[in-house]
Amino acid sequence: MDPQYEFEAHSSYVLGVLFTPDSGNLVSASMDNTIKVWQVPGWELLREFKGHSNSVNGIAISPDRKTLATGSSDQTVKLWSLEGGDLLTTMQDRKKVVSAIEFSPDGKWIGAVSYGGRAMIWDLTGEPVVGIKVSDKNLAALAFSQDGETLATAGLGGDITLWSLPTGKKVRTLSGHKVAVVSLTYIHNGRYLVSMEYKGTIKFWETGTWEDMQTISVDKARIRGLAFSPDEKTIALSLESMVQLRSVDDWTLGTDLPVSTKVINGMAFSPDGRWFAAGAADRKIRIWENPLA
Repeated sequence: MDPQYEFEAHSSYVLGVLFTPDSGNLVSASMDNTIKVWQVPGWELLREFKGHSNSVNGIAISPDRKTLATGSSDQTVKLWSLEGGDLLTTMQDRKKVVSAIEFSPDGKWIGAVSYGGRAMIWDLTGEPVVGIKVSDKNLAALAFSQDGETLATAGLGGDITLWSLPTGKKVRTLSGHKVAVVSLTYIHNGRYLVSMEYKGTIKFWETGTWEDMQTISVDKARIRGLAFSPDEKTIALSLESMVQLRSVDDWTLGTDLPVSTKVINGMAFSPDGRWFAAGAADRKIRIWENPLA
């Protein structure tokens, strides 16, 4: 299925895309150091955020839709007014690349992980809440639990570590991945933590017992990322030159979405379920309208 819309969004790789909670806008981040906001539908550029001096690796939107957070290879995390575009504050923990960011579910905190094995949490004024030395290895993913009391971190080495908040005390380590874990996502109201490693193994951890309830190895080229539909019944996998949509329940293939470039870096479903967006190395964003309709 070809995309309904396809447009050049940035002057370098698109590294992430994210719809606003009301599905009214699409936010994109790029290796060109910028963040852009696009109208939905129409896909016209509404505003551009400039302030980072290097690649923007992570974007997150606060639950109240007011604040945009960005993490960059320039070693900073920035908070912006999503509507007005004003820079609110800049935070820096260590002089290391910020690889991923996320808001806590209640919107009180912004968390970030970085190269060199650090996790950091600030409040929305930019004041530090807790810094955690996870390891000496680069981190690539983080996820807050639904109650905001636990932070999961992962990266090189394959282990997932759980930390109690706001103390930063280590709770447990989940082992089983063999290579770097590049994605962490809580689903089903926090019942499962889904982890994905660099070579394509996906694990579903039951958070009550932390048992590995299901392990799936994708028989394809390396997966770069995953995204869940709003009802969490469909999972999107970014493969080489293709996005694959599968059923979460039984892993049956829904459809393949071919992309005319090898590297797909960011994917997102709109919260209303109408749109699916993918950003890629050719600087373009591709949009499909309800691919499983």
